[in-house]
Amino acid sequence: MSLTDTVSPLHALSSRRSMKFLRAPAPKPDELEQILQAAMSAPDHGALRPWRFKIIRGENIAKLADMALDAVKRSGDPRMTPEKEKSVREWMASVPLFLALAAKIEDGKIQEQEQILAAGTAVMNILNAVHMLGYGAFWSTGLGTYVEEVQEKLGFDSLDHRFLGFLAIGTPGCEVPKIERPDFRKFTSEWTGV
Repeated sequence: MSLTDTVSPLHALSSRRSMKFLRAPAPKPDELEQILQAAMSAPDHGALRPWRFKIIRGENIAKLADMALDAVKRSGDPRMTPEKEKSVREWMASVPLFLALAAKIEDGKIQEQEQILAAGTAVMNILNAVHMLGYGAFWSTGLGTYVEEVQEKLGFDSLDHRFLGFLAIGTPGCEVPKIERPDFRKFTSEWTGV
């Protein structure tokens, strides 16, 4: 049963939050199709459809951990201590599904920034769809997102892709805590033409 069977779609949107601690099960194949199809309705100036996703699951998650963490260590990132590596590996082992995220940049009349924003809105649609189907997700840039070797080994050539990180997707591993959202008025003003 999806979240929108019990609450309004607007309430579902406003109650979404990132969930880092995930476990099996992942969305079923038909649910994953719905989730990925939701990305296709993202706003997209020029109809370039710049979003690109790689599905990573099962034994390939351990291969991703090996590849990404080794690349991060080779990059010289001092934050990848043995303790941090152990923690990341344990976290990844509990997550049943990852999506690698990228924007494929086309040269032409559409600005690169707009193409990256389109890919970001596609990811937001995925996050919302995951939540509305009763699962949890977490957008991570800590698995070597800014290490070119990781991007390349995932098949996103750095000459024409901007790598955006990973979505971890699964069932929340704990009760989803409520979060107090800021009032939109703190971030909004009305322009009066002056």
